[in-house]
Amino acid sequence: MHRRINITLPEETIKLIDQVIEKGESPEETLDDGAETPAESVRSRFINEAVQYYINEKALAHLREQLKQGAIQRAERDLGLVEEWFDLEEEACQINEK
Repeated sequence: MHRRINITLPEETIKLIDQVIEKGESPEETLDDGAETPAESVRSRFINEAVQYYINEKALAHLREQLKQGAIQRAERDLGLVEEWFDLEEEACQINEK
Protein backbone atom coordinates (compact mmCIF):
# COMPACT_ATOMS: atom_id res chain seq x y z
CA MET A 1 0.00 0.00 0.00
CA HIS A 2 1.25 3.45 -0.84
CA ARG A 3 0.27 6.71 0.73
CA ARG A 4 0.80 10.07 -0.93
CA ILE A 5 2.47 12.77 1.17
CA ASN A 6 3.81 16.17 0.30
CA ILE A 7 7.31 17.06 1.39
CA THR A 8 9.45 20.09 0.75
CA LEU A 9 13.08 19.60 -0.20
CA PRO A 10 15.72 22.17 -1.08
CA GLU A 11 16.24 22.61 -4.80
CA GLU A 12 19.83 21.37 -4.39
CA THR A 13 18.56 18.09 -2.91
CA ILE A 14 16.15 17.57 -5.78
CA LYS A 15 18.98 18.20 -8.26
CA LEU A 16 21.13 15.63 -6.45
CA ILE A 17 18.30 13.09 -6.55
CA ASP A 18 17.78 13.73 -10.25
CA GLN A 19 21.52 13.25 -10.88
CA VAL A 20 21.53 9.91 -9.09
CA ILE A 21 18.31 8.34 -10.38
CA GLU A 22 18.07 6.72 -13.76
CA LYS A 23 17.81 9.18 -16.61
CA GLY A 24 15.49 8.76 -19.54
CA GLU A 25 12.25 10.17 -18.22
CA SER A 26 11.71 13.90 -18.56
CA PRO A 27 10.62 15.53 -15.26
CA GLU A 28 8.19 17.68 -17.25
CA GLU A 29 6.42 14.63 -18.72
CA THR A 30 2.83 14.27 -17.45
CA LEU A 31 0.15 11.62 -17.67
CA ASP A 32 -3.46 12.31 -18.62
CA ASP A 33 -4.96 10.71 -15.49
CA GLY A 34 -3.18 13.05 -13.06
CA ALA A 35 -1.03 10.24 -11.67
CA GLU A 36 2.64 10.71 -10.95
CA THR A 37 4.85 11.32 -13.93
CA PRO A 38 7.40 8.61 -14.61
CA ALA A 39 10.12 10.90 -13.23
CA GLU A 40 8.12 11.49 -10.03
CA SER A 41 7.59 7.75 -9.71
CA VAL A 42 11.33 7.16 -10.01
CA ARG A 43 11.95 9.89 -7.45
CA SER A 44 9.39 8.34 -5.11
CA ARG A 45 11.04 4.92 -5.37
CA PHE A 46 14.48 6.46 -4.85
CA ILE A 47 13.37 8.46 -1.81
CA ASN A 48 11.62 5.38 -0.38
CA GLU A 49 14.78 3.29 -0.79
CA ALA A 50 16.95 6.07 0.64
CA VAL A 51 14.73 6.48 3.72
CA GLN A 52 14.61 2.72 4.32
CA TYR A 53 18.40 2.48 3.91
CA TYR A 54 18.91 5.38 6.33
CA ILE A 55 16.60 3.86 8.95
CA ASN A 56 18.30 0.45 8.63
CA GLU A 57 21.75 2.05 8.98
CA LYS A 58 20.62 3.97 12.06
CA ALA A 59 19.21 0.76 13.57
CA LEU A 60 22.47 -1.09 12.86
CA ALA A 61 24.52 1.73 14.38
CA HIS A 62 22.30 1.65 17.47
CA LEU A 63 22.68 -2.13 17.74
CA ARG A 64 26.47 -1.88 17.37
CA GLU A 65 26.56 0.72 20.13
CA GLN A 66 24.43 -1.48 22.41
CA LEU A 67 26.71 -4.46 21.74
CA LYS A 68 29.78 -2.32 22.43
CA GLN A 69 28.34 -1.01 25.70
CA GLY A 70 27.33 -4.53 26.73
CA ALA A 71 30.81 -5.83 26.00
CA ILE A 72 32.35 -3.02 28.04
CA GLN A 73 30.00 -3.71 30.95
CA ARG A 74 30.77 -7.45 30.87
CA ALA A 75 34.51 -7.11 30.24
CA GLU A 76 35.57 -7.59 33.86
CA ARG A 77 33.33 -10.66 34.27
CA ASP A 78 34.55 -12.13 30.98
CA LEU A 79 38.19 -11.58 31.92
CA GLY A 80 37.56 -13.37 35.21
CA LEU A 81 36.06 -16.34 33.34
CA VAL A 82 39.03 -16.48 31.00
CA GLU A 83 41.47 -16.45 33.88
CA GLU A 84 39.41 -19.10 35.68
CA TRP A 85 39.32 -21.45 32.70
CA PHE A 86 42.85 -20.78 31.39
CA ASP A 87 44.54 -23.22 33.75
CA LEU A 88 42.02 -25.95 32.90
CA GLU A 89 42.55 -25.39 29.17
CA GLU A 90 46.32 -25.52 29.61
CA GLU A 91 46.03 -28.76 31.55
CA ALA A 92 43.75 -30.28 28.89
CA CYS A 93 46.18 -29.29 26.12
CA GLN A 94 49.12 -30.85 27.96
CA ILE A 95 47.18 -34.09 28.47
CA ASN A 96 46.28 -34.20 24.76
CA GLU A 97 49.91 -33.64 23.75
CA LYS A 98 51.07 -36.73 25.67
